[in-house]
Amino acid sequence: MGIAENLRKVRERIEKACERSSRDPNSVTLIAVTKTHPPEVIVEAVEAGVKHIGENRVQEAREKHEKLKNLDVTWHLIGYLQRNKVKYAVRIFQWIHSVDRIALVDELEKRLEREDKKLPVLLEVNVAGEESKHGVSPEQLEELFMYTLKAKHLRPVGLMTVAPYVDDPEEVRWVFRKLRELKDALNEKVNDEVLKHLSMGMSNDFEVAIEEGATMVRIGTAIFGERKY
Repeated sequence: MGIAENLRKVRERIEKACERSSRDPNSVTLIAVTKTHPPEVIVEAVEAGVKHIGENRVQEAREKHEKLKNLDVTWHLIGYLQRNKVKYAVRIFQWIHSVDRIALVDELEKRLEREDKKLPVLLEVNVAGEESKHGVSPEQLEELFMYTLKAKHLRPVGLMTVAPYVDDPEEVRWVFRKLRELKDALNEKVNDEVLKHLSMGMSNDFEVAIEEGATMVRIGTAIFGERKY
């Protein structure tokens, strides 16, 4: 089965999840995750209607972006961002989903000032407390949020999380619900809907994430098949 057909099925599932939760399907942005897949696969996905590309690693994205810089897509960094890769990241990506520490905010601010550029970012939260995952703890999220709000070149617009991988996505519904509650609490704290986005849900659990309020879902395997390595 090809990318176009896989994409059609994923969009159909998104629509049904939105229908179940009385939401407009247009309120959910599909980010096609192309980690380990070559540039020609990205071109095929874009020809099939993909408008948002998600990459996990800056170096891999740099190589692809160089070959595809004339492609009309929006690039999202969804993986861990090392401080020494920030100078490249701010040139490639229009969105960064993985801001998880104050030191990274400082580095991003410094580099963005040099580039004379502003960037929407999401704060990554390790809701489930998994040691193998990155992200700020829910308890330290408010401090990071307030700090990022003061940045001149960063605009915090939402939260992101990666749920534990489970066979039954119902087991991680609480993770998505908790992220939504954290977003609502922070907006209430500043008396403004600063945080509009929830980046949550992947190939194995995106329907549950949508039912709990996801505005961005990050889908790789369901579109492209298993990773190449």
